[in-house]
Amino acid sequence: MRILIVCLGNICRSPIAEGVLRHKVKRAGLAWIIDSAGTESYHVGEPPHHFSQKVCRANGIDISGQCARKFTASDFDKYDIIYAMGDDIYKEIQRIGGGKAIMSKVTFFLNESMPGSNASVPDPWYGEESGYTEVYKLIDKTCNTIIHKYGR
Repeated sequence: MRILIVCLGNICRSPIAEGVLRHKVKRAGLAWIIDSAGTESYHVGEPPHHFSQKVCRANGIDISGQCARKFTASDFDKYDIIYAMGDDIYKEIQRIGGGKAIMSKVTFFLNESMPGSNASVPDPWYGEESGYTEVYKLIDKTCNTIIHKYGR
């Protein structure tokens, strides 16, 4: 299983999700590949936001080695599932993919824990540290669902 998680700048939501899911995949003994990307190039080459790192570290997960990258059309060929962190991200994935877009591989991340909701993971970028904690909780719950659903 090869999973890509996509948000806007690849420094807040998707790095947390990549770190949490990698951690759970390793604990479950699964041979999955987990990665993340952003639809924009604002932070390419940068590590995750310091609050993203802090909330993960507080939960025993080190994401400091991650590096932001931009989603590309070739990602459709590399991944089995592509999770969009929001409606705007879903639309940008489709736009970036253009003629190579395989939208059957793309779904909303929170649809795993809230089927059919097409809900967005809130972007904590503009808020306080507490917003990152709330995002972490949503992501952690959804990652548990992903492991339970696909890890058998």
